[in-house]
Amino acid sequence: MADMDRNSKDEEEKGLVSDKSVTRRQFLKMAGMAGATVGLAGGLGGLVAACGEDEGGTETTATSVSTGAEGGRPIKLGFVSPLTGGIASFGVPDKYCVDRAKEAIGDGIVCGDGQKHPIEIIVKDSTSDTARAAAVTGDLINNDKVDIILTASTPDTVVPVASQAEALGVPCLSNDCPWQPYVDRANTGDFAVEYQWNYHCFWGLEDMVANYLDMWAQMETNKKIAVMFSNDADGLAYDGTWPGALEAAGYAATKPSLFQLGTENFQSQISDFKKDGCELAIGVFIPPDFTNFWTQCKQQGFNPKIASFAKALLFPESVASVGEVGNGLTTEVWWTPTHPFTSPLTGETCQQFADEFTKRNNDAQWTQPLLHFLVFEWVVDVLQRTTDVDDKNAIITAVKGTKMETIGGHIDFTEPVAPAGPPFQVGPCHIHPNVYKTPQVGGQWRTGTKYPYELVVVTDAAAKGVGIPVADKVQPLA
Repeated sequence: MADMDRNSKDEEEKGLVSDKSVTRRQFLKMAGMAGATVGLAGGLGGLVAACGEDEGGTETTATSVSTGAEGGRPIKLGFVSPLTGGIASFGVPDKYCVDRAKEAIGDGIVCGDGQKHPIEIIVKDSTSDTARAAAVTGDLINNDKVDIILTASTPDTVVPVASQAEALGVPCLSNDCPWQPYVDRANTGDFAVEYQWNYHCFWGLEDMVANYLDMWAQMETNKKIAVMFSNDADGLAYDGTWPGALEAAGYAATKPSLFQLGTENFQSQISDFKKDGCELAIGVFIPPDFTNFWTQCKQQGFNPKIASFAKALLFPESVASVGEVGNGLTTEVWWTPTHPFTSPLTGETCQQFADEFTKRNNDAQWTQPLLHFLVFEWVVDVLQRTTDVDDKNAIITAVKGTKMETIGGHIDFTEPVAPAGPPFQVGPCHIHPNVYKTPQVGGQWRTGTKYPYELVVVTDAAAKGVGIPVADKVQPLA
């Protein structure tokens, strides 16, 4: 049955890129499958335009060198994204990022070999499943023969994709996964592991600790905190960092065992939090699990003064899903339209890039995974400096020489590596040979003016000197 389901899935994905006509009903069905809040005018846009058909559930976006240009061979980029499934909210902005990358690249890139190469972007859906993420990465490498793998969207996607690329010896650039689970994939506490083919840009849990502690310090509480971590790569990484950090900061934690993804009943955990008088809460959830948990908290009368939840609260729809009780929730923030950066690929500020996303997606609210565009900026910069695109080692040499501005801030792999920890250095830096950290701040969801809830930056404790504006102080939950 699993094989039948996968075959059916692949056949449906093929429809996205076939050259056959697509009816309005089919289009809406496909957009629904991808979890995208798009319309006929904006929609899948350039992801479908100029696409080719490929076996194995592939969306292929290609550019071609114009007639008469001195062109080299086509370069294939494989991009793995959770377009469907439990973390499909991360995949929605990926469609836009692919579209914008295609437009910016145009008819090709002049690489370090002096030749202009057409670029083909092949998109694979992980279906929010780690095994599927690894499998489609293998397909991209073994069947599609991609030159470079790109990926983003939490450890659930990044870790299996990067691990497969490392095993098969193909360069992989990634974003949107705390660097600890990215490096320590076996969850052994070994952060000295280095990789030959994998490089990554994203913040670490030490940055989250700094921001969360600063947000909580803005509120008078009894320092008793409810802790909810999921039994997945994110939750395991948090469980390895937060208990010690909470104890060191003087917090008394009520921490049940890790909960399974898809849990529907959180009554026993909530009862313990109430019994212990917790006035704070911390957790990491996928969006559906968060909705269940926070709704039940309110139903059972658990009302902390401040609550900070990772992952799910990146998205305004997660806050809206619980109604008025979502007002005042706090979370990590790793990209906003007010970040003071400019894309080297489009020339747009963060605000302009977000505005264009809204324009093309039926007035949809921006979300933080628009930062995923960084991997496309990065790979273009790498290719422009790669002297031999047929030599994987030449590609990695160019990656190691990366020093550039991105829509997510400055990255510099030529910078000396920060002193080994823990404790790890807070803030943007070359934290590990394979990782450069991008900035993280802290934010609070407030009742909005244009949208039901809007994110307000309330601390830059882990990003001092970066220039990200702090708009306000934390306000207590209603």
